[in-house]
Amino acid sequence: MLKIDAHQHFWKFDPVRDSWITEDMEVIRRDFLPQDLMHILMHNHIEGCIAVQASQTEKENQFLLDLAATNPFIKGIVGWVDLQAEDVEERLKHYSKHDKMVGFRHVLQGEPQRDIMLNPEFTRGIALLNKYGFTYDVLIFPDQLAYADELAARFPDQPFVLDHIAKPDIKNKEVAEWEKNIREVAKNPNVYCKVSGMVTEAHWYAWEEEDFKPYMDVVFDAFGVDRLMFGSDWPVCMVAGGYNRVIKMVRHYVDHLTDKEKMMFWGGNAIKFYNLEV
Repeated sequence: MLKIDAHQHFWKFDPVRDSWITEDMEVIRRDFLPQDLMHILMHNHIEGCIAVQASQTEKENQFLLDLAATNPFIKGIVGWVDLQAEDVEERLKHYSKHDKMVGFRHVLQGEPQRDIMLNPEFTRGIALLNKYGFTYDVLIFPDQLAYADELAARFPDQPFVLDHIAKPDIKNKEVAEWEKNIREVAKNPNVYCKVSGMVTEAHWYAWEEEDFKPYMDVVFDAFGVDRLMFGSDWPVCMVAGGYNRVIKMVRHYVDHLTDKEKMMFWGGNAIKFYNLEV
């Protein structure tokens, strides 16, 4: 079974487009391309990855598809389409011709309307994804978990995956409200969860492995090992410790799992969820 990093990014840094990369994130204010990641994956015995959109344009989709065409370790792409557009089905039909395009996401966490995912125009787009074999990555903050729960319940046949365990406030050790809501979302059998992006929600320069245990305890109990997958969130994770430290922390946590469970977590679940050709 291949080991898969289910969540990472590539970009050619643009200070205007990538304004979310603030000055305190100086370490990632540069280009990050497949040649930068390949040796890191090899060092950590990871054979493939899912490249996730970092810009909400269809130009981004082509950029990632071009990278995947010449870098076979990129096993799948989570791109972006305007789900609220009149021609969304036409765009989905277009991308269904590309084997490496496995799903889509929208930066819901940044939307002023917190429940935008429940708008009729948005759900019309969501309703079409499964027809073309696409998954949907849910990128939200904890205040949007109830809306994600409703969305998943409305579309029980649509595969969803929650990015970054919904970004709880690990820095301030806030667990209770997030836990209550994430357990509700996890009751939807069509929702998976990425154990990813946690270090950037902690104290960037002073986190300890123990800081993440309460949160991983919750998601492993709520989703079960068969609906969880590892994601590094590289290169964003570099602002809070880097790839090697992140994967070491997760490896320590899952050390008690059986060999079969480890295979599922480190690759099998991502392969199944994204229907990867490996």
